[in-house]
Amino acid sequence: MEITYSFLQQYWWFLIALLGALLVFLMFVQGGQSLIFSIGKTEMQQKMLINSTGRKWEFTFTTLVTFGGAFFASFPLFYSTSFGGAYWVWMLILLCFVIQAISYEFQAKKGNLLGKRTYQVFLIINGILGPILIGTAVGTFFNGAEFFVDKTRITEVGMPVISSWATPWHGLEAVTNLWNVCLGLAVFFLSRVLALLYFINNIQDDEIDSRCRKRLPLEAGLFLVFFLAFVIKLLLSKGFAVNPETQEIYMAPFKYWHNLIEQPLVLGILLVGVVLVLFGIANPLMSKFQTKGIWFAGVGTVLTVLALLLCAGWNNTAYYPSNADLQSSLTISNSCSSYFTLKVMMFVSFLIPFVLAYIFYAWRALDIHKINEQEMEGKEHTY
Repeated sequence: MEITYSFLQQYWWFLIALLGALLVFLMFVQGGQSLIFSIGKTEMQQKMLINSTGRKWEFTFTTLVTFGGAFFASFPLFYSTSFGGAYWVWMLILLCFVIQAISYEFQAKKGNLLGKRTYQVFLIINGILGPILIGTAVGTFFNGAEFFVDKTRITEVGMPVISSWATPWHGLEAVTNLWNVCLGLAVFFLSRVLALLYFINNIQDDEIDSRCRKRLPLEAGLFLVFFLAFVIKLLLSKGFAVNPETQEIYMAPFKYWHNLIEQPLVLGILLVGVVLVLFGIANPLMSKFQTKGIWFAGVGTVLTVLALLLCAGWNNTAYYPSNADLQSSLTISNSCSSYFTLKVMMFVSFLIPFVLAYIFYAWRALDIHKINEQEMEGKEHTY
């Protein structure tokens, strides 16, 4: 059976969507950083919180880098347009992750230049700005960005640059769109919900456990307000559709609603994901002995984000719309790599299950014992 170019485009958008979904789940690390001083009231409790997330920050950073690398390899025109045009947003995101790595590694070292508390503040900055910026950037997948694409310029000898940004803000204008920020805040509060669920599961301390359970309804309520507002607006508004015959981009009423109805599998994934997130939130609220909510909510987060990103790119939809020039909008067919590149990389991608298996093994090894005061006072490596 011959593998078609269209199948490869769909396949790689699925992998991109899956990586994005995993990244959003792993943002619980950032959510936990933003709660250091509100959940941890003593220095020992703060140390347990920092070490709980500190053992997972590499997974989040690696997933972000892999997400960017996969986008570059499979849809290079998006990479050059967004990363090359909206560079202020991406530079701020990378800066947040860089200060995170520095903070974890240097805060506990004796004689560090800035002092322990400064590095902890850096973690809080990353915990707040990281999720909001990433959520706001993803919001442009649905609400559009300010750029032009002219592929005829590839033949210019002096400046063969086919993508250009329409504003001098280079991506920062995304924060002026209410719905982009709405999604950013939804990701932020979701990261805090997941962090609270993770602390309940990962830390053995009665006071931390009690504070996390009391804080959970507030953070969950704020998440649901922003998430539902974004999804309802998305389903009721016009979307960026692609004519499959002419590849013309046009505005279609209720486009993303039709994407769900016309793709029942994607709709099913979304509904299952939402139910699992809600069940994961309710799990520790039903009984003080319930600690597994993070796994229900985590799987639900991956499924929900996966479904939303599939809606953004599948079913003849422009996944990166241009508000400056509608016909410059990027689709999975006009921005992808060559047939040969996508096919070769598809075979390479078959190694992904082995990588996931290793991550699962490493995760389980790190979490085999809950974090407690005795471990923090021991001589083993701690942050």
